[in-house]
Amino acid sequence: MKKVFLILLFSVNLMAQKTTVSEALPSIPLWVKIPDGPGPGGECIRSPKGSLTHISTPELKIHQPANPNGIGVLVISGGGYAHIESGSEGYPVGEWLKSKGITAFELEYRLPEEGWASRSVPFQDAQRALRIIRSNAEKYKLNPHKIGVLGFSAGGHLAGYISSTFDTVYYPPQDAADQVSARPDFTGMIYPVVSMLPPNNNTHSFKSLLGNAPEMQDQVRLSVEKQVSTQTPITFLAQSEDDPISPVENSILMYQALKNNKVPTELHLFQSGGHGWGLGKKSTNTVEWPDLFLNWLQVNGIYTRTK
Repeated sequence: MKKVFLILLFSVNLMAQKTTVSEALPSIPLWVKIPDGPGPGGECIRSPKGSLTHISTPELKIHQPANPNGIGVLVISGGGYAHIESGSEGYPVGEWLKSKGITAFELEYRLPEEGWASRSVPFQDAQRALRIIRSNAEKYKLNPHKIGVLGFSAGGHLAGYISSTFDTVYYPPQDAADQVSARPDFTGMIYPVVSMLPPNNNTHSFKSLLGNAPEMQDQVRLSVEKQVSTQTPITFLAQSEDDPISPVENSILMYQALKNNKVPTELHLFQSGGHGWGLGKKSTNTVEWPDLFLNWLQVNGIYTRTK
């Protein structure tokens, strides 16, 4: 009994330590004045596993390497636009990128069903985040032409959507940062939600963004594959064929839309792994995606491996 208690105590302490480290990361507030309030008010709520809700003050958490290689990545966790899976996606991915010399900016974005005047608040935050990162390129030793976005699940939807609608005006300009381009130089979408159209419209992201009885025109408008153009950045896609949350057809639709618009793209479909595997699920080859992603960045002249 004593042994079991000690194991439980160690586990709780480890989780608390991880949460504390995540909260202690340096951060950048996104807004001078947060648009479309009032929102939930109060402090962010963080679960023991690192899931975030009650986002009243969106910000960027910075995973900064000691020797940055000039690449910046906006990391967007999933959670169906109902919570943010920082503990299993954003934080570990940010630390992994940091270990490769890449400066990661983990986005804590507003959730559309937390009392905001518009359901577009995640798009506002992602667009503003890319501008904040690029406008601070010199401060963080970044190449302003090597700034990308990497999203997971609903965060993959947000990453893909903002990559193709980077010129859309989602909020009134606030300062000089809003004069900077919000177009990412590259985009990664990992087990992404993509389409809001049948038969792929049964995700929690659909409900969070569109409610219970949306118009068809809004389903089209919020389907990432319908927004792709020749100006969409080069894109990396990875998903499991047995994904029970976001059907694998989402990545296939996105891949085809990119090819139709002659946007360089790479798609990896894994036989198994399910959904929500972050850096990869043990005993499946989803663990290969981080290395495949770095290879892809290298092929496209963005990343250089060091021995």
